[in-house]
Amino acid sequence: MTLTGIADEAGAHVDAQIRATQELGWNHIEARFVEVDGFEKGSIHEIPDAAFDEAAAALADAGVQVCGVGSTIGNWAHAIDDPFDITEGEVARCIDRMGKLGCQLVRIMSYAILEDGKENDLPDQQADERFRRVAEIVRRFEDAGITPVHENCMNYGGMSIEHALRLQDAVPGLKWVFDTGNPVFNADRSQPRPYPRQDAWDFYQAVKPHIAHIHIKDGIWDAEKGDCTYTMPGEGEGQVARILADLKADGYAGFVSIEPHLAAVFHEEDRADTDPEAKARAQYETYVAYGRTLSKLIETLP
Repeated sequence: MTLTGIADEAGAHVDAQIRATQELGWNHIEARFVEVDGFEKGSIHEIPDAAFDEAAAALADAGVQVCGVGSTIGNWAHAIDDPFDITEGEVARCIDRMGKLGCQLVRIMSYAILEDGKENDLPDQQADERFRRVAEIVRRFEDAGITPVHENCMNYGGMSIEHALRLQDAVPGLKWVFDTGNPVFNADRSQPRPYPRQDAWDFYQAVKPHIAHIHIKDGIWDAEKGDCTYTMPGEGEGQVARILADLKADGYAGFVSIEPHLAAVFHEEDRADTDPEAKARAQYETYVAYGRTLSKLIETLP
């Protein structure tokens, strides 16, 4: 297995992402969001051409390769009843950018969970439409020589093991990126309310035959707060060591990508009183420390 990371968790700017990767002695990043001088931070497949060209050139000049793209396609911010041409445009732009970056793996999802105004799941999750869209997304990427991997995150396929397997059955050949930390805070929506949390090992076992990529995050679910406290890898409930040991025993030769969430949570808004410099420093230092901790953990595996 080869270590890499979702590099915007080290810092938004491409220079910070490169510096953290080099400090860890790694050769690859998983590209998700990026910022370059003169442009706002944005998805690697959605930023303006000039910003993308500058980011790609900086990575190439530093000898840092992109192992995959953490796209926003079908993610928790996309509704299943949005026009499909929004997704089609994202897929087309992503394919073009990935060709320029020379990478062949892309993270996708199966659209946001449908809820009412009180955060209750709607009975009808429009599963058939989700299956149709995911199958079409997969087809388009595979036709371009790219492997799409579905993440067990906050989307239909991450609602429970049952939902994941339903999606797998509906889209034969679908590959997965398994995130060790997502089950810690994701509700098991196959069960009645109040939903229990998912079990990382059980979810991993369910999709294991289809895994092509790994995300590492870890945490402890605080039922009283109704929130997850993120931890260093191996210190939480994500069963990181057990899963990595199993992957190692099976000869897994893919990428293992860190997504710490300790100093930066991608989908949370910045607080108004946050000191930008202190936040940037904490992000960078935590990312590097996380990578080193994971590397040491892997060295101890049987």
